[in-house]
Amino acid sequence: MTYLLFGIVALLSWVVQNGLNRRFQKYAQIPTNYGMTGKEVAEKMLRDNGIYDVAVISAQGHLTDHYNPASKTVNLSQHVYAGSNIAAAAVAAHECGHAVQHATAYSFLTVRSKLVPTVNFASKWVTWVLLAGILLVNSFPQLLLCGIALFAITTLFSFVTLPVEINASSRAMAWLNSAGITSVESYGKARDALKWAAYTYVVAALSSLGTLFYYITIYLNRNKN
Repeated sequence: MTYLLFGIVALLSWVVQNGLNRRFQKYAQIPTNYGMTGKEVAEKMLRDNGIYDVAVISAQGHLTDHYNPASKTVNLSQHVYAGSNIAAAAVAAHECGHAVQHATAYSFLTVRSKLVPTVNFASKWVTWVLLAGILLVNSFPQLLLCGIALFAITTLFSFVTLPVEINASSRAMAWLNSAGITSVESYGKARDALKWAAYTYVVAALSSLGTLFYYITIYLNRNKN
């Protein structure tokens, strides 16, 4: 059952990543209204939401787009930053959705931010504690239990991330429509791109949950032949 679960998650991950890449490549060929670039879309969405203390900057890499609440920057990958297409507009608006969440103290983002220091600590040690815990599971089971607790923190973080990402996409789509960045034809395509991006977080959360249950099973089955 464990191998079957991991196989299903791996398959889902491949399907989602493949579908996401195909859609972004496809929608990158559809221009935005007014020919606005991702940078211009982001700056306009921030202004329309009364946010003037967040900078929009270019970041290295592919699909490395993110909002940094500490530095108050919307970081857009080069293709999104300079791209004047529906895919770029959707991503830029989504990241600005996080900036709006930050400005309005969106509850799930607040919880997620408070978890970051704990998650960073857990991520640093969880692999080593779990490995040692599995090796010593029969003689020192408490060590594996500590590893499970650390991994549970990262799993919780994955699930708290889901509403944050979904809400940011909802804010992005509502604004893209009201601001006229998308047309009747392109609105559905922008929504489809963000929907598939959200699927990656769903798969990641399910994968983390499945892995957590796997370690719990090892702990519960200790001392059994």
